[in-house]
Amino acid sequence: MSWILGYYGVQLVIVVVIIILSVLFYDKRYKKRKSEVIPNGFIRTEEVNVDPVTHEKQRVYYNPDTGERIYIRE
Repeated sequence: MSWILGYYGVQLVIVVVIIILSVLFYDKRYKKRKSEVIPNGFIRTEEVNVDPVTHEKQRVYYNPDTGERIYIRE
């Protein structure tokens, strides 16, 4: 009986470790950063998106040094 509790205990510990590591190392690069001011180093692109919820046009600005993109309302 004790080996069953140990077996499930080890699985529980593994799941908790995976959850903690997932939260710590989650890739946050693709989150949209909305702003009204264009930071230094960003260049304007010809890409324009229309937000399906608010129907607002958003211009894409790109930073060639970091690869980061921001979306500015027009």
